[in-house]
Amino acid sequence: MNPKITINLRNGDTWFCLEQLSPDTKFDDFSCSIAEYDDYLYKDALRSQNDHIALTWLLRERTTGIIAAYMSLIADAIKLSLSEKDIHSLNYPFKTLPAMKIAKLALSQNAQMKYKGVGSYMIFNALALARICNRQLFAARFLTVDADIEHDKGVLAFYEKNGFIPNAELYHKNRKTVSMRKDIYA
Repeated sequence: MNPKITINLRNGDTWFCLEQLSPDTKFDDFSCSIAEYDDYLYKDALRSQNDHIALTWLLRERTTGIIAAYMSLIADAIKLSLSEKDIHSLNYPFKTLPAMKIAKLALSQNAQMKYKGVGSYMIFNALALARICNRQLFAARFLTVDADIEHDKGVLAFYEKNGFIPNAELYHKNRKTVSMRKDIYA
């Protein structure tokens, strides 16, 4: 077995390109081992995009064109307690703050076997898109996610490794997911 190729901020653009889902997208038999996530990409992602519900971004291998991962992004807002706002030095009278949410994030089985760090690279790309929105379109202080602990018990550790923390206001409200946030500017 060949060792996994480590993907990071320095070499990610050498190995992959990020593109937005389009009606002409070729899926190349994407499979991530979670049927719900595969079904979303094949059956719902384009419809969600056309209905202005979520934008889906595909990470393709440059050499083969195969989809290694995808993420769907949506607008979001999160409620933070006073102590949570203090962590981020946000002295504002309102509880709800603007965010961009990773609604779906999936890596193909092939990418999981071949590469290390693709999930973190996708989060880097989500942060980059959030910063573009902040400069040109709308404000979003946080990147949020509902970590899917139903399908992957290790997902909390993955998001924590990437700088996310649980949202106390929403913690344990839904046992299938854990609401988490990352300060885009921390």
